[in-house]
Amino acid sequence: MKITEPPGDEPVVLPIEDVIDLHPFQPKEIASVVEEYLHECSRAGFAEVRLIHGKGVGVQRNIVRSVLAKHPAVLSYADAPAEAGGWGATLVVLKPRR
Repeated sequence: MKITEPPGDEPVVLPIEDVIDLHPFQPKEIASVVEEYLHECSRAGFAEVRLIHGKGVGVQRNIVRSVLAKHPAVLSYADAPAEAGGWGATLVVLKPRR
């Protein structure tokens, strides 16, 4: 997956795995990163992915949840179990590929 950076910066290439840590990204990048990541995970056939956004004051969590609420590949989402990040991560169930 390639994430395009502002002009003059190189794109970031991320491996498509069942978890992504969003801490390295700026809040303004989160929505596009999550959208593209979910698209690629769906394409790769993942049934479930975990988005690590951190606990903080909830800015990144709110951005993530707003994307998930509208994304066509998302079946459901909820806080991750305590051992997988609790409310600092969101577990996403993706719709099966047809």
